[in-house]
Amino acid sequence: MNILNILKERFTQPLKSYTAEVEPFLAMIRPSGDPKFGDFQANCAMPLKKLTGKNPREIATGIVEKLELADICEAPQIAGPGFINLKIKDDWLKNAVNELSTDDRLGIDPVANPLRYIVDFSSPNVAKPMHVGHLRSTVIGDALCHVLRFLGHNVSGDNHIGDWGTQFGMIIYGYKNFCDADAYREDGVAELARLYRLVNQLSDYHAAKGKIQKLQTSIEEKRQEIEQLETDDGPDSKVKKTSLKKLRTEIHDHEENLKSENRKREAVANDSDLKSLAEAHCEIAVASRQETAKLHEGDEENFKLWQEFLPQCMQALQKVYERLGIQFELTLGESFFQPMLAEVVKDLTAKNLAVESEGAVCVFLEENEAPLIVQKRDGAYTYATTDLATIQYRVETLHADVALYVIDARQSEHLKLLYGTAKKWGYDGLECHHVSFGTVMGDDRRPFKTRSGDTVGLESLIDEAVNRARKIVDENDDSKTDKAGNLKPELSEKERQLVAEKVGVGAIKYADLRHNRESDYVFNWEKMLATNGDTATYMQYAYARICGIFRKGEVNREEIRLATDPILLETPAERALVLQLIRFSEAVDGVAREFRPNILTQYLFETAKIFSTFFDACPVLKAETDALKTSRLKLVDLTGRIISTGLRLLGIEVSEKM
Repeated sequence: MNILNILKERFTQPLKSYTAEVEPFLAMIRPSGDPKFGDFQANCAMPLKKLTGKNPREIATGIVEKLELADICEAPQIAGPGFINLKIKDDWLKNAVNELSTDDRLGIDPVANPLRYIVDFSSPNVAKPMHVGHLRSTVIGDALCHVLRFLGHNVSGDNHIGDWGTQFGMIIYGYKNFCDADAYREDGVAELARLYRLVNQLSDYHAAKGKIQKLQTSIEEKRQEIEQLETDDGPDSKVKKTSLKKLRTEIHDHEENLKSENRKREAVANDSDLKSLAEAHCEIAVASRQETAKLHEGDEENFKLWQEFLPQCMQALQKVYERLGIQFELTLGESFFQPMLAEVVKDLTAKNLAVESEGAVCVFLEENEAPLIVQKRDGAYTYATTDLATIQYRVETLHADVALYVIDARQSEHLKLLYGTAKKWGYDGLECHHVSFGTVMGDDRRPFKTRSGDTVGLESLIDEAVNRARKIVDENDDSKTDKAGNLKPELSEKERQLVAEKVGVGAIKYADLRHNRESDYVFNWEKMLATNGDTATYMQYAYARICGIFRKGEVNREEIRLATDPILLETPAERALVLQLIRFSEAVDGVAREFRPNILTQYLFETAKIFSTFFDACPVLKAETDALKTSRLKLVDLTGRIISTGLRLLGIEVSEKM
């Protein structure tokens, strides 16, 4: 039951009288921003003026005359230059909400033609601990899996892990040269993570010298350009101003990068032990790549180490996923596709799609200057080769119809080349979408890091969120009183910790999902865990409050749901809540259509606010009549079910007590 879709269907035929391309104009039918203008508003008459040359009010009148909405709406009203205002009939709302109140699926019918979706998300490199940079892909991908599955699609979440790349060469090199045997026996994953960080740090130290020199040279050159521009009277003042601004921005960026490279140098140079290691391993970056090459070539020692390291790394990842409540149907890493890569390149070459260029094997697409490299000069395969093998497997073995790549925006060029190559290769039947997203930022508007400058570990982020949530749960529960006014907490120690876990994890997820995924956002603990405003905590409290109403009134929710007494619309607050509740399917459909979970978070936040207004204006347990009490309890129950279902579709759990 999607009221907005019903209205669009009814507008389709009248709009065809003015244009063959009705979709853009159907998109202009939206919920009204102000109830005084009705419940929905169609703003399509004004832009139709450009196509027809007719007066917008005349167009609006023509549309209204052909509309068949008498069974749903009051008579449409034309306002201003041609706005069409629509108010849903109360009788229609009553019938819709009473039907909804007993529907296990809350008005959301399964799709008529289910598709086979593969949702590629999270995808960490297993040799490194998960950090905050993995958060967005993980929670967005998980939410999309829940929503698409709820709509009836056949969905597999695929954690396409990096288990075969250069990071393993770094760990193998570190293990052979720097391993603390006792630490490895005690906690293998922690020691492997230390080795990776150490090899990376020493590699960065050696690379920094060259980068610092290049940055210093570039900064000096740009300063000279600025000096020349400032003294040159030739260029147009506007062009000159733009050029100066561009140069100063570039200098600022270079100076920030220079600070970063200097910190990398100083961190090693100022530590005698690290400096000693760096001097003893001058070619550490090259040597690490050689260890990777040996692994890929089947070196017995390196392959044995890889087999030893991988299960430990996977267990560490699984621990984080379990705390986040994330599950995958598939976990097919790069190593799974490694045996297929030679055949991929061979087939691309045989079909004249891949050609040799400067010693490498590449696929060139007309719309792109840069090629997709599928085999390097040294014979090594690339991420692109693996991605092509993955597409082949997803089509031929998994029979996928749609593949969603929940990957950050920086990969857009790579994915554009990948999709273009896959289509030319013959896999044009697979519908591919890049579900891109921005960066999690700190208060300094830079990628969120610890005070020491390290990327924040995802497990430590969860720990911090749960600890902060526990304080909120304790304060809330310790302030509860009985009827006599005596303090009487409701939760046991175990219950408090369980609630804190749900609140903490839910806060992290919701804080991410509530933003337009393509935007960067600033991570803020206080806002994230606030019990009011657009947060998971606010929604979770709304649900717990609803459960509390039934506990207080000693009312059985199942019995209320099955009661024959109908839901009534006695007040504006009740009507507003009913209108909002029947729009649940609209929000869920929107997420699936645009792959944007924030459409659902926005709906849930609005629902919680409208419910709060209803609860303040309409006595529930003390309603004037039994029929009204039953009606309002049904509305309370339905609101709770929609909030809890909506949060679960986002991967967020609720508690009946908080």
